[in-house]
Amino acid sequence: MCSVLLCSVACLGIAITCPPLGAQEAPQTTPADGRHWLPTLAVTGVTAALITADPHDTPYFRRTLRFEAFNDVFSGSITASEIAIVPATFLVVGHFRQDSYAEKTALLAGEAYADSAIVDMVMKVATRRLRPSDIPPSGAFSDTFFRSHVSPIGINTSFPSGHAAGAFAVAAVFSHRYRQHRWVPWVAYGMASAISFSRVTTQAHFPSDVFLGAALGYTMTKFAVLRPR
Repeated sequence: MCSVLLCSVACLGIAITCPPLGAQEAPQTTPADGRHWLPTLAVTGVTAALITADPHDTPYFRRTLRFEAFNDVFSGSITASEIAIVPATFLVVGHFRQDSYAEKTALLAGEAYADSAIVDMVMKVATRRLRPSDIPPSGAFSDTFFRSHVSPIGINTSFPSGHAAGAFAVAAVFSHRYRQHRWVPWVAYGMASAISFSRVTTQAHFPSDVFLGAALGYTMTKFAVLRPR
């Protein structure tokens, strides 16, 4: 329970005080205006609840063979490539077609991804959570924070999910920029959700890691990168 409280406070503090890259050119607001308190508290509360539930739901994904085919399609390396390929493709195609809107969309997606990656790495280094795959078959899933041997960029730790953060950051940009096409948000968020879920089924992350990563990617993009400038 101590770990839950510590990580909940960390989520709240980072969400309020860390200025994303995109926010530097946007009109500044302060937490005192109250606009960001409700989503911040909601994300913090749900994350804390999911952390408490992690020891109970994670063993199922270790035991089951139901997602083997899904995991082959949505492996970590494949999904990381998919997240990067979409903005890169729009940038190249937009350049050769002289489509400034597509180029701008790709650059915004890259900015959103970078913003989410910075916060993701800071939190991973701070929390040093073990991945589910790091825990032996007879080990407990209840004591996972502050136990991982963290690398300088936090890639060996679990909290939050960088894949989920990046996927939802990119999806938020494309869903907003091409919202006149009703199918785009469905495809963008559908793919982001599938990528995020795969991080649980492949035992790379706990459900709470994935939820917080997705929430960070989405909210940072909406409140910072896509704000009027």
